[in-house]
Amino acid sequence: MDDITNLESLPVEQLIEMIRAKTGAGVNLSFPGKILARQIGRRVRPRNQRTIPSHSAGDEHGRSRNFLIEGDNLQALASLYRERGQIDMILTDPPYNTGDDFRYNDKWDTDPNDPDMGEFVGSDDPAKHTKWMKFMYPRLQMMRAMLKPTGVLAICIDSRELFHLGQMLDELFGEENRLAIINWQKTAAPRSDKDGITATTEYILVYARDYSRVKTSSLERTEADNRRYGNPDSDSGGLWREGNLSARTWSENSDYAIQSPFTGELHYPAGEGSWRHPKINIKKWLEQWGSSYYEKDIADGKVKALVLRDKFSSDIAKRAFKKLIEPEWPFIWFGRDGMGRPRTKTYLERIKKGKVPVTYWADEELDVPVELGSTSWDFEESGRSSDGSSELTSIVGKGHGFTTVKPLKLMLKLIQLWTPAHGTVLDPFAGSGTTGHAVLALNHLSGSDRRFILIEQGRPERGDTYARALTADRVKRVIDGNWYNGKGQAIGGGFTFKTLEKKVDANTLLLMERDEMVDTVIASHSSTSNRRSATLITVSNENQPYSYLVAKNASNEGIFLVWSGPEANTDFTEEVYEIITEEAEAAGLTNVYHVYSRRNLIVTDDVVWYQIPDRILSDFGLDIRTESFIEEI
Repeated sequence: MDDITNLESLPVEQLIEMIRAKTGAGVNLSFPGKILARQIGRRVRPRNQRTIPSHSAGDEHGRSRNFLIEGDNLQALASLYRERGQIDMILTDPPYNTGDDFRYNDKWDTDPNDPDMGEFVGSDDPAKHTKWMKFMYPRLQMMRAMLKPTGVLAICIDSRELFHLGQMLDELFGEENRLAIINWQKTAAPRSDKDGITATTEYILVYARDYSRVKTSSLERTEADNRRYGNPDSDSGGLWREGNLSARTWSENSDYAIQSPFTGELHYPAGEGSWRHPKINIKKWLEQWGSSYYEKDIADGKVKALVLRDKFSSDIAKRAFKKLIEPEWPFIWFGRDGMGRPRTKTYLERIKKGKVPVTYWADEELDVPVELGSTSWDFEESGRSSDGSSELTSIVGKGHGFTTVKPLKLMLKLIQLWTPAHGTVLDPFAGSGTTGHAVLALNHLSGSDRRFILIEQGRPERGDTYARALTADRVKRVIDGNWYNGKGQAIGGGFTFKTLEKKVDANTLLLMERDEMVDTVIASHSSTSNRRSATLITVSNENQPYSYLVAKNASNEGIFLVWSGPEANTDFTEEVYEIITEEAEAAGLTNVYHVYSRRNLIVTDDVVWYQIPDRILSDFGLDIRTESFIEEI
């Protein structure tokens, strides 16, 4: 695009993206329609929400906090504007693009408010990946905006769109904010598949709004976890279990032989690892078996080994076996019969009270720091897809039509890790309502007070509004214990059922437009070379927003915007000036005021005035071509 006029009309984000594409800076995700997909979220209009008491359930406290919203999730997210920046965790299971599991309307490329639901995208559609990405990109943008600075997004996916989803999330959240790629076992055993390798796992991509501010919690310990601990040697340190002396990472200086005082055998670190404790400490612990050790080069191509100072003999072995029948074995031991490899003790009282999520949950090392990275959960830890489907059938009965349901255990684990006890969980693709079930179950079991917001549209064109017939029904049955199989127990809680109306929510729309205008003004102010950088102000007096103050610059001078919608005053008047000076004083700012407005109707030395460009005003609904510009003073 070489036309300068056209370039000037483009948003800043689009110009930056064009520059990156031209210069080849970094790795960029590109797909047909991406530029339009980036802009869709800003053009979605919020809708009025109508409460339907007959589909709500539970106690008053639960109804005031938990919501199930029926409608398109993009419009619902826009309608939840007051929740923007307030969500602790988004936990969701979007369509996997398996064929006929999501719809796409080509009109949404230019008008996301078009009411036509579009056609189902089949597995044989040559543009299925592009359509899926155009469908997901604006939703991911809005999900990110909903999160607190400490918030986390955990999104389920399978191999079909794993890489595309990861690329979009890396771009939107930043690769540095990727917390984990969790690989969970959806089935316990592979089935015969003539097409090749059977997929037995699916994935959860976990991203932080800000990695440095996220806290990953420990999981609640169970009696089954503590059963692994005992005290066969009457250790005064209390209950302990076998620990691993080998670390998973290799270090040349910690890869050497250790000689057993029981058998004289030389032992090396397991696999490709190395010993996890300093050599001087290991030597001290070995000598507690009654014999002296020293370092010796044994010509094995590794650093000096820790071997017995005296040649191994039956006397050395007898001293070690004698110690084995006495109380309190040393920290490094060789099995209950002395014939095994060296291992350590892990004391129950010295580990964290919680169960720490580490690299592989089937073989937990509870005495190492939390570091998720690429994590694998076997089905015993996370449940299976078949478990999720069986759980749903037990609650609502057969005929629900859901064959792939996330197991409750999986959702419980994720919520425990990243949602505080009084936090909020949002699920924009609520499906059968497993996320809501998990929140209520955790509140019942642990006394927490987490809240949920579920969004589900169902397939109303088929007469299947399963936001009501399934999602709400499941959560109701969970609350009152009225399970189809008769084995449910009431766990309490409640929720309010709301449906999106076709009517636009004018008040929310005005808030959205004002915030977009603020973003535009701040970007303009910050990018001008002869002005100092601006910082958004997010705290206001008595939790009420300022009428005009939107930011301050490095000199503690306020930046003010006179715009509250196309039907309100957009001019800098004497009345506006008086309010601006009051807001500046309340915020502790200097008496130099940077004011953005459509027109300036007063003159005062302490004001630096900027006219909002006509193009911006037109974008936000003020038709400057038909408005009179005659100043009436």
